[in-house]
Amino acid sequence: MAGAMSSPWAAALPDGRLHLQEGPIDLVIGLDGTRGAMAEARERACAAFEGLLAGLVAELPVLRTPVGVDPPPLQGRVARRMAAAVWPFRRDTITPMAAVAGAVAEEVLEAIAGIPGLLAAHVNNGGDIALHLAPGQSLRVGLVPSLERAVPEGMVRVRAEDPVRGIATSGWPGRSFSRGIADAVTVLAGTAAQADAAATVIANAVDAEHPAVRRAPADSLDPDSDLGALSVTVEVGALPPGIIEAALDAGEAVAEALLQRGLIQGALLVVQGATRVVGEPRLLPGA
Repeated sequence: MAGAMSSPWAAALPDGRLHLQEGPIDLVIGLDGTRGAMAEARERACAAFEGLLAGLVAELPVLRTPVGVDPPPLQGRVARRMAAAVWPFRRDTITPMAAVAGAVAEEVLEAIAGIPGLLAAHVNNGGDIALHLAPGQSLRVGLVPSLERAVPEGMVRVRAEDPVRGIATSGWPGRSFSRGIADAVTVLAGTAAQADAAATVIANAVDAEHPAVRRAPADSLDPDSDLGALSVTVEVGALPPGIIEAALDAGEAVAEALLQRGLIQGALLVVQGATRVVGEPRLLPGA
């Protein structure tokens, strides 16, 4: 997240969804409900979006600092969401920035979720999604097996009674750096910020050493990266099946541990067409 500021931009997409954009934040908001409820939701979403980026930029030095033994001294609502989401992973090298996309989506969703007559809503921040579902409602969300292609090739159904209100995907080809070799790790969790942080951690764990894997220090690719000199993956060539299975084994073990701790509800891990499913997400074939 660069420090440069720009003006917020809002527009209605041809299919009726709302598009909000400022700097690196790019939200697509889908709504379902009465006409009045959806109109109010659009207004509230725009109001919640105003000033959101500026608040994060003001606290960037702390947000880019690895979480230590004490909670980071953050003031803004979104910043505190980020810190709370990564706190369970503080034994690893992790900063609040690992949950920024999910926390932003969650903040905007919270501003609209209580509107009477709003049946369903989703706030999609570059693939990290916060959900609102009224009783009896459900939503199908597309799953991408590779962030490089970013084409949905499957679906997951989330129902109102499910303990899932956040979905996030991480992997080495994504817009954020990853230390692993996963093409995509999609996580279902109680909130979008929790899903974002967990997807980052699991994707980092899906890892293996092989000559086809090329890495570089994060700060050599982006001087402002919160990962500093840590090596991140920049290229993954064709891998032997044994290497892929070992990487998936490592990621699956971490995902299972997070499932047992109640930090996630399910996960889908993908490396070069090989997959692992953790938990019981309702995966539906086809897009």
